[in-house]
Amino acid sequence: MLFKNIAILNERLEVETDRFLAVTGDRITYIGAEEPEGSFGRVYDGKGKLLMSGFYNAHAHSPMTLMRGYGENLTLQDWLNRKIFPFEAKLDGDAVYWGTMLAMAESLRFGIVSTSDMYYFCEDMARAVEVTGAKANISRSIANPAGTPPEELESFDEMKCFYENFHKSAGGRIRVDMSLHAEYTSDEATARALADYARGLDTVMHVHVSETKSEHEECKKRHGLTPAAYLEKTGIFDVPAIAAHCVYSEDEDLEIFRSKGVTVATNPVSNMKLASGICDAAHVLEQGVKLAIGTDSVASNNSLNFFEEMKTLAIGNKAASTDPTAITPKDVLRAATLGGAAAQGRQDCGLIKEGNKADLILVDISVPNMNPVHSFINNLVYSMSGSDVLMTMVDGKILYENGSYTTLDIQQVIRKAQEATDKIIERL
Repeated sequence: MLFKNIAILNERLEVETDRFLAVTGDRITYIGAEEPEGSFGRVYDGKGKLLMSGFYNAHAHSPMTLMRGYGENLTLQDWLNRKIFPFEAKLDGDAVYWGTMLAMAESLRFGIVSTSDMYYFCEDMARAVEVTGAKANISRSIANPAGTPPEELESFDEMKCFYENFHKSAGGRIRVDMSLHAEYTSDEATARALADYARGLDTVMHVHVSETKSEHEECKKRHGLTPAAYLEKTGIFDVPAIAAHCVYSEDEDLEIFRSKGVTVATNPVSNMKLASGICDAAHVLEQGVKLAIGTDSVASNNSLNFFEEMKTLAIGNKAASTDPTAITPKDVLRAATLGGAAAQGRQDCGLIKEGNKADLILVDISVPNMNPVHSFINNLVYSMSGSDVLMTMVDGKILYENGSYTTLDIQQVIRKAQEATDKIIERL
């Protein structure tokens, strides 16, 4: 495919206009001001459009689309104990499959090409992702509040089997990560056993860290350590890791993240909606820590609109710090694209660059909300809407374009997701 007369967000996260960009197979093979030689299956005139890297959602629980709007205006503990946990107890593989399908459809609509997912019924999730053509890093979340010996945990066996059978499946689109749910939902023996298993594997560790003040402070009372320090002690950060939330991380924690190469996945909309607080992403970057962006679940966010997530990250940090210079639009765009891709271990993704994977989104810059243009970068973060995404491409294949999907029947997905939800509600 050849895009012509198009603006691109280049590898320096700067906008270039009137460019040609060629895609051959699953790669970007040409970027330039002159039309490349050769024939292309489709030539797209990109006047009034911009190509940028797709988004890499660094923390999510995709099947929880089935709980969109189900628990509202509750404290976190009431939300979990009265609504979410009882609903999740009724889930089965079929419900998880259709919940994931719905999440992938919504993700592609809003330009998300790859998602770091932490959940269970992982094989059903992987089947859904494979069908849609999207990418995902899926981890079987390990929790062990009862302190059962790790080798006796069914979830441990599921995790190992899932890694052995699905890692780098679907042509590498699906990667299998490891996941300790959190410090407060397991014991030290479980954390150490998981760290021992993951050490040396081609994988990423995914863990909730310091999401709420009570979680952070109670860990210090239990262990005399912050959650980050505790997790480092157990070896959880001995492999590349994503630390989700980090709302209450201290400077000592950020130094651990920096030295261990941990990526902080901030989830601004979910954290603000649940009144957990706001991760100081500007300070995270100032301390030399890698940053990515997650949506968390649709149950606590209500949408997968990544443009909304980027804007909330920027303005939330400014409001919380009372500093209008706190975080720049380029910082936000980097976290949404390259930051997430690198955190997922997808080193040839996240930037528009010759040789990189063609994980691209096409956005409409001719719409009223994107004009006039003093700065394309500012407009992308503060003015653009998810509805301005016209096309989403993964590994060179168009999966969404102008309201239509090429790999799924959206009406069937919506119907099946509703049916699965209704069955669970009937049993509650």
